[in-house]
Amino acid sequence: MTRELRSHDLVPAPGPGFDGSSPPPAVRYDLRPCRRRDGSAAEGLYAAWIVLDNPEQHNSYTTQMVKDVILAFRRASAARDVVAVVFTGAGTRAFCSGGNTKEYAEYYAGHPEEYRQYMRLFNDMVSGILACDKPVICRVNGLRVGGGQEIGMACDFSISTDLAIFGQAGPKHGSAPDGGATDFLPIFVGVEAAMTSCTLCEPWTAYQALRLGLITEVVSVLEVDGAFVPNPTVVSDRWVDGGRIVYGEPKKGAALAEGKALRDRGRVDLGPLDARVDSLVTSLLMTMPGCLTKTIESIRKHKLVHWDRNKEQARAWLALNMLSEGMAGFRAFNEGPRNQREVDFVKLRQRLAKGEGWTTELVESILPKGGGKS
Repeated sequence: MTRELRSHDLVPAPGPGFDGSSPPPAVRYDLRPCRRRDGSAAEGLYAAWIVLDNPEQHNSYTTQMVKDVILAFRRASAARDVVAVVFTGAGTRAFCSGGNTKEYAEYYAGHPEEYRQYMRLFNDMVSGILACDKPVICRVNGLRVGGGQEIGMACDFSISTDLAIFGQAGPKHGSAPDGGATDFLPIFVGVEAAMTSCTLCEPWTAYQALRLGLITEVVSVLEVDGAFVPNPTVVSDRWVDGGRIVYGEPKKGAALAEGKALRDRGRVDLGPLDARVDSLVTSLLMTMPGCLTKTIESIRKHKLVHWDRNKEQARAWLALNMLSEGMAGFRAFNEGPRNQREVDFVKLRQRLAKGEGWTTELVESILPKGGGKS
């Protein structure tokens, strides 16, 4: 007996952007056929690809993009014919660099109540990923930094190109990584490695991220002279440097220059990355759907216990921070020259040590000079 099915989508979804907007929206929703192990299409079953499509700004998410990501995950979660979700970015340079700093600097800086409402949306985006009824694969097609790292860690699997970098940016740019990194990163890599990443904001290569347990798999995508080669700018062998075992770290000096030259000779082909993502979708396809969902939900609890405990107080603090360090840090990144997008940290600490308050004059005095709004 056939019965009429009810829709559980929150809003109608007429197209990739959910609102029929023009020009095309910056979040795309595509359905791609799932495949059996022999490569044939499994008729009527799909992977939902949710794509951040803002490559000119490293796929940083605007307020509208956050809304569309929430709707996209809700749509995929409710879709009966979707086996898994692939969350990724457009292009070859970035999965996501986090929140759109231009929007932060020009709209939210100095307006804590507005940013508080924005953080409600951001929290709902992270929670939407963690609540998705389908397994979520982060397809890391380039850098995954800041809020991009946080939404990536909310996913269940991460398959990355070996050209990607991973890291946080909060304390360098006027924020704290309380959009998930302080909750999730210690679970992945341990407390001390998480502390180093979140405070010093020094990036990890994809191989370092793999070694630390942050991601599932790394794939070479650089094609040079007709063959795929590992990222030539990182150390690919294990060797001892001053007592440290080095593997996957960035090369230095002449070795780095030589690696960059080789990298620049090649071209990036994401085909191998897509093949590994498709292979993982196939493996997920070949499981009992209810048991798979229950298993994923049970493992996610380790993230949720921290996320649900901290997200609201983090939202309140991040909003108030837009009156001081957030305002300064995001303005510096937005207005500074390309090679200097940080405040003068020493001057800031010196003036605060004298008991000065956060005034407009203080902010202006620590901003980098010689820039211009990007």
